[in-house]
Formats: sequence, C-alpha cells, structure tokens
Amino acid sequence: MAENARIARKDDAIMNATPSRVLCAFVITTAFASGGLALSRQTAVDVDGKVDSVFAKWTSTTPGCAVGVATDGRPVLARGYGMADLEHDVRITPDTIFEAGSVSKQFTAAAVLLLAREKKLSLDDPVRRHIPELPDYGSPLSIRHMLNHTSGLRDWGSVAGIAGWPRTTRVHTHAHVLEIVSGQHALNFTPGTRWSYSNTGFNLAAMIVQRVSGTPFPEFTRTRLFQPLGMTHTSWRDDYTRIVKGRAMAYADRNGEFRTGMPFENVYGNGGLLTTVGDLLKWNENFTSPVVGDASLVTEQQRVGTFNDGRPHGYGLGLFVGTHEGLREVYHSGSTAGYSAFLTRFPDERVSVAVLCNATSGQATQYAHTVADIFLADRLKPSDPVASYTLTDADVDRIAGLYRSDDTGLPATIAREKDGSLRADRVPLLPQSALRFLTAGRQVWEVDAHGMRRTDEFGTVEEFARVRAASPTVQDLETYAGTYASDEAETVLTALVEHGKLVLKRRPDTTIGLTPIYADAFGAGGPGTVIFRRDASGRVTALSVKQDRVWDLKFNREAR
Repeated sequence: MAENARIARKDDAIMNATPSRVLCAFVITTAFASGGLALSRQTAVDVDGKVDSVFAKWTSTTPGCAVGVATDGRPVLARGYGMADLEHDVRITPDTIFEAGSVSKQFTAAAVLLLAREKKLSLDDPVRRHIPELPDYGSPLSIRHMLNHTSGLRDWGSVAGIAGWPRTTRVHTHAHVLEIVSGQHALNFTPGTRWSYSNTGFNLAAMIVQRVSGTPFPEFTRTRLFQPLGMTHTSWRDDYTRIVKGRAMAYADRNGEFRTGMPFENVYGNGGLLTTVGDLLKWNENFTSPVVGDASLVTEQQRVGTFNDGRPHGYGLGLFVGTHEGLREVYHSGSTAGYSAFLTRFPDERVSVAVLCNATSGQATQYAHTVADIFLADRLKPSDPVASYTLTDADVDRIAGLYRSDDTGLPATIAREKDGSLRADRVPLLPQSALRFLTAGRQVWEVDAHGMRRTDEFGTVEEFARVRAASPTVQDLETYAGTYASDEAETVLTALVEHGKLVLKRRPDTTIGLTPIYADAFGAGGPGTVIFRRDASGRVTALSVKQDRVWDLKFNREAR
C-alpha cells in the first residue's frame, strides 16, 4: 500500500512536469515499482535530484544536454536540460538529435565486422587492397590497424589545419580526405608499433564498406545497423545542408556568450553520427543481447587490441576498454564543433549511460561518469594511485625543468606548483620515491641524471633528454628567415622576424607567432611545435611541424 501511494503521488507530479521530465519520471517510477532498478537505499526522487544537480548549469537561456540511463537492458532515465535552439526557444528533450562525434567510430567498426563475418573482407586485409590510392609505405598496413588506432596514419584533419583549413572552416568531403591521405609520404610510425588516435582510418573504413558492399555507407548502416535495432532517430551527417527534424544546434561557449558552432563538412565514419540518447542505449544493449551480428561479432569488437610485440593496448575496434572506479567499462567520447558526447557501458553491472551536449563547455564525459556513479554508488571500487612519498625542496629542484622527447622532439615541462608538488605538462605527478612518479592515467615517470623516461599505460617507453630553454637573439632568429614549402600539406610558410619576434606567414592572411622552447624548437600555438632542421654545416634547410596526430610534417626551405 505504501508503495502504491508513493506511485500515486509521483503520478500527480507528472501531470505538471515538462515533456522531458515526464518521460524521466514515468520510466524511473515504473522501474522502481517493478523492482528492476538496482539502486540500494535510493528512491526515484533521490535519483531525480542527484541527476538534476549534475546538469544544473543548463537553463532556458543556455544550450545543454540530454542524458539517458539503462539498467538490465531497460531504459530507466531520460531527461533533457537547456535549449536545443537558442534563436527559436526550443528546449532539449530526450528525443533531441545531437551529433555524437567520435562515439560514431564503433558503428563504422561494426559495419566492417559485418562484412568480415560474411567473408567479403578480412580485418587483416592490406588497406591498399581496397584503397589503392593509398601510398605504399613499405610496411604492412591492415584494416585492423586502422580500427584500433595503430595504423600510424596521419590525421587528415590535422594536416588540413596545418595547411590553413582546420575542420569546420571548409566543406571537406571524402574526396578531400582521400586526396590529403594519398599525398602523405610517411606514416607517424610503423603500423602496429605505437598507438595514436587518427580519424583517417575510420574515414577510409567507411569508404571500404561502401566499395566492398556496393552500397552507400549511410544506407548500409541504416539497413544493417539502425533499422534492426529500432534506432529510428539515427542517421549520418553525409550532407550538412540536409534538414534534420529535431536536431539541436551546436554552440561555442565564449565565456558564457554563445555563438553557433555547427560542423559544416560532409565527412563521416570517424564522426558525423546524428542520434539521440535513447537510440544510443539501444545500441549498447546489442552488445549484451545481439540483434545485429552475433556473440562472436560483439566479442571481437570489444577485444582489446595488441601491438606487434604482443602487448595489449586499451582500444578494441572503435571502442575503449578500461575501468572506472574499479569497474570494467566499455566506452567512447566524442566532440565535433560545438557538440560533445559520451557513451559508456558497465557490462558486469548491466548499466549504460549516454550523454549528448550542444555546447563546447558541455563536459559530456564528466557528466556521464557522475551519473553512472549515482547508479553504481554501492559497487564503486576507487583505485586511483596516490602519492606515497613526500618530496623535499631538493627533490623538486633536481627534477623540475625542460625535457625533449628522443622520439618526436616534442617538449615536456616538469613544473613546480605553489604547494611544492610537480606537474608534467599540467598533469599532476604523484611521487612514489624521489625519482619515480605515477599519474592518474597510470603513466610512470622516472627521472635520472641524464633525463627522463615515461612509460604509458600500454607499456610503451619514451625517453626524454634534459634541455635548456632557448633565448635566441634577433640575430639568431634571422637565420631561420626564408620560405618553406610542403607538397604533403600543399602550402607554403614564410618565416621572418617582426618586431624582434619570429613569425610564420601563411596565405591568405595568417600570422603565427613562434615562442622559443629549446634550441631550434618553437611553440606555434594551434599548429603545434615547429622544429627547424640543419644540415651538417649548421645551415637551416627545413622545418618540421609536430602535433599529437601528425608527428613530423616536413617543409623544405626554398633556395633564395
């Protein structure tokens, strides 16, 4: 009787709720009444309030987010916060369509897996068997390498940005992607030896699906993935001019002032999925109760990949596989222009959370984990590393300084904080001894008299040498002046000294200020790090632009 009375009171509240709150309240109450929600000592009202507090900053004057939760295969929460369209005062509801960014990658991987299941291709096929336009880099490059980010392929969007056309500033198409990729002379690394996030592999994978199946990729995924799962609100942004009913506009947040920030490009497979939180939860359930594919297919997609030497890394096929607060987690984040997204699943607890936001300040990953923690409160097993040694001033003085990667030439700075702790490029270092440190991401940093060694969470070791910070004179800077050209980026950079500072000029009217780091190396803001190259005589002959996803894009100096 008490339970029936509580449901009746809840039903009265529903009559006065907004549409998005109606769905949330109904689903959560039903789940509690049937005993289907595994939340010890929490009521529906408790959960409502806790979830509301996560999204409290999003109001009728801001963009916002939608959130959905499923437990034991059933949706138990769906809610919208903030506005889908600020110009027309349209609210976000659970059925609002957002762009999911790189959450999209798992769908592309699943499409490839369906074709592999039908023996129409193999994950270990050389990519050039299906994309002959790709250069022969002299090392085996497979579809599997692309789907788990061990391909070494440069990220095409990063190359386009270096050339002066960052993504969303030009209507890029798959033709542009193929043109950029086919013009690259080198990979970031030998396939299978390192891990580096690259959108390129997933754009090429979408092209492979289309070529092998003979069906346009958006149509293939609609009939083979979305329709069987009832994902009726899901499609691809293959034509950015297409009208999509119920789509949220995306916004750039400039200190609380919002400007539209839509992704005006026709590339997909790496991103570009238009979807809702409800459809994403349906997709997540397919990994437990497969409708698309079978148990072997979903197992293969979630299997952690390995490097050539057999070491595992934390990525499956379009999915990260790891842990959160001691619980096994399968997940992916995403962001495109003003959209951000996070889809996660805790397979052992049968809990899924989807968050989609339409502002650059929407922290979808953080929100999703906070919501998950509400539903998993009694099962969390925090296991973050902690400091086990107290640094002395002498320790800090010995370690703080500037370092240079032996592999990439990129700098790393270990800096002293006001409280006496150390940070490596803004990441807190947790001391285990005077010379050994951990990070929250499970990296190990070890320092000795010669430099530093960083071992990442996959066991990949990178050596760093200690270097001195550079303070070049104007005369020193003049030695870099000249014109540098790259046929890979199809652009020209002109280095010159202006007002005592070294700058790079790029057509049509871009000026990039260079900040000295160490000898011949400069910070260049958005373009990354610029390192000038010298020949045996000491003459500057080239420069390299280096980023996380483009490790060494060379520009040769033109003869004067």
